Amino acid sequence: MISILKSISRALLALAAMLALATAVQAQNFPTRPVRLVVPFPAGGPTDLLARTIGQKLTETWNQTVVIENKPGAASMIGVDAAAKADPDGYTLSMAPSAMVVNHSLYRKVPYDTLKDLAGVTQLVSAPLFLVANPALRANNVTELIALVRADPGKVSYASPGSGTTAHLGMELLKTRTGINMVHVPYKGSQPAQIDLLSGRVQIMFDVLPTHLAHIKAGKLKVLAVGESKRVDLLPEVPAVAETVPGFDVSAFFGVVVSSATPRSLINKLGTDFAKALNTPEVKGKLAGLGMIAVGSTPEQFDAFIRSEIVKWAEVVKAAGAKAD
Repeated sequence: MISILKSISRALLALAAMLALATAVQAQNFPTRPVRLVVPFPAGGPTDLLARTIGQKLTETWNQTVVIENKPGAASMIGVDAAAKADPDGYTLSMAPSAMVVNHSLYRKVPYDTLKDLAGVTQLVSAPLFLVANPALRANNVTELIALVRADPGKVSYASPGSGTTAHLGMELLKTRTGINMVHVPYKGSQPAQIDLLSGRVQIMFDVLPTHLAHIKAGKLKVLAVGESKRVDLLPEVPAVAETVPGFDVSAFFGVVVSSATPRSLINKLGTDFAKALNTPEVKGKLAGLGMIAVGSTPEQFDAFIRSEIVKWAEVVKAAGAKAD
């Protein structure tokens, strides 16, 4: 009996080794047909432009077409779900926006388990959020903003592209960390929020830089600070919020995820290829024009980042009492 068990054990080990070898060969030869990269937002937005930029570079590298497929809706959940439910062969990927980690706690029902059904491939970029204000606001930095709001609580209103967005929760985090009280005015996207910011109906908002850069250069808006933990090369003269509020760190991010059942060797291959494409001078230059900073983390690093961001934003959502639109 013991000898039979030993024989079975050896056979199983041999089978496992053969499967591992086959998987490694599959990863080495990947891809042998077009790859689908799902964008969970409409065409033309920053996530879509990022996907098309990196997709074009990977098409050249792989000699296989990267097909960009836009699946907007449900705060990015429809598009991300496409990757979570796809065959675990690496041929269906999804762009992973900041909304993915916020949705985990913002919505009662999410069609996938972020931590169990998805695996990180790489964090592509960080997209710094800047505190942008109407020039009439009597504050030119975070210290003056805090003093102004404390002197007249509830009088300063801030815009956001929508309840539960990173821009909204970033401001709620600032409120929590400093004990100030500002009124939230949610909009359906950055453009309508910008209209009221320019007119002075609202005084301030967190947002990515490209949306407002032309108005900033024209003097129609001003920048108080950047939400990243330190100053960024996009506007090096602008101080970080963390210089006044230690430990403050808020930015949008975009990455790539795949079904968690995908073989690890293939995920590692995808991560390496995306990072190489991302760090070419051509791609970096295009990303800078979009107000994005290339990251190119490993799959393990991106998985760890996703876990930490879920915890971070769950606390902010709870403290803010934020609810989905």
